[in-house]
Amino acid sequence: MRDIVIIGHKAKTSGDFSLNDLPGSAGRMDILCRCVSSALFLSFGMRRDVNIHLLLLGEPDPGKIIRFEGLNLKYLNPDERSSGSLIQKALQKDAPEKDTRSTPGVWIRRGNLNSLLSEFEGRTLIYLREDGKDVREFAREIRDPVFILGDHTGVTEEEEEQLFEAGAKITSVGPISLHSDHCITLIHNELDRAESEREEAPKEACCRVDE
Repeated sequence: MRDIVIIGHKAKTSGDFSLNDLPGSAGRMDILCRCVSSALFLSFGMRRDVNIHLLLLGEPDPGKIIRFEGLNLKYLNPDERSSGSLIQKALQKDAPEKDTRSTPGVWIRRGNLNSLLSEFEGRTLIYLREDGKDVREFAREIRDPVFILGDHTGVTEEEEEQLFEAGAKITSVGPISLHSDHCITLIHNELDRAESEREEAPKEACCRVDE
């Protein structure tokens, strides 16, 4: 399982925004929508072993978490408007402390970064930042990861402290700053390659014949 957390500092926390103006009326919700597509879509299918968690911290009611669950997700297309519509529908529902289903595979609840991180106890937490250890150096060692990324404003010092207290490792996908959705694509690519190598290794061994 791969989980991805996106912190949306400006993302609106009510459903009264225009799907025709996701950057302006929804507090740069377009960034989160692109991340949803990068996290979940393959060329002819969907990654069923991936969940993406959107932590919405914008006005008027900050502190909401929307989860897209790849295993059960329906009604999602790759365009921003499609994911924006599912986010909007989720925000039109009450957000209690416990998960509430909005549409198949989409859930909403109240929460903050600490409460979200607490759900991943025992998992490998990876905070993506340009100055971190190159993911290529240890991709084959990663198991059951949770990746945390900021939006266009990055991650605050307070949020970084929370991540470090939870045991997150700083990791990089390259030496320069990239868009969050691009980082997700690169992470998937590295882990896909690593998993493929692990799967092929036993096949090579079983073909050897001792002399």
